[in-house]
Amino acid sequence: MYETADFRKNLKIMVEGSPYVIVDFQHVKPGKGNQFSRTKLRNLLTGQNLERTFKSGEKFEVPDVQNIEMTFLYKDDNGYNFMNQANYEQICMMEHEIGDAKNYLIENLAVFITIYNEKPVNVEVPKAINMKVAQTEPGIKGDRVTGATKQATMETGLVVNVPLHINEGDTLRIDTTEDAYVERVSQK
Repeated sequence: MYETADFRKNLKIMVEGSPYVIVDFQHVKPGKGNQFSRTKLRNLLTGQNLERTFKSGEKFEVPDVQNIEMTFLYKDDNGYNFMNQANYEQICMMEHEIGDAKNYLIENLAVFITIYNEKPVNVEVPKAINMKVAQTEPGIKGDRVTGATKQATMETGLVVNVPLHINEGDTLRIDTTEDAYVERVSQK
């Protein structure tokens, strides 16, 4: 059993008989009254989002899910294709089943696929991923003290704010939990 104190991103819980994954949460301690948690959940079966407030100390069942490490191969008209490196079994998932993980799926990326009732229902990507900048304004040398940023479109279509000195073709480390630039790994 999980309690509200155990909440974290990507935690799977049962709510009203359905498996959900916590997309985002916030523990709130008001000056008056009891503590509670505001959560954003995604139904693992339907992909629908749900915002719910839970009282502090509420308990939740653990869904019967299995996480399998797989490698992202490619995206085609049928969906996103993954392969289990242990037995070479391949699965295909649709965009609505993957959710925001689609912003980070680059070829040969190792991910965890959540299986519920023998059906793939969720994709977990690593906490940080190295990605190439596909499009941004030309880099500006100097002025690094101000902390000014510009937008850059990554190879998957994800848009993040980056420092002014970043150029197209640079490889950046991106924090997948915050959709944020961490550091430049290599220059073009």
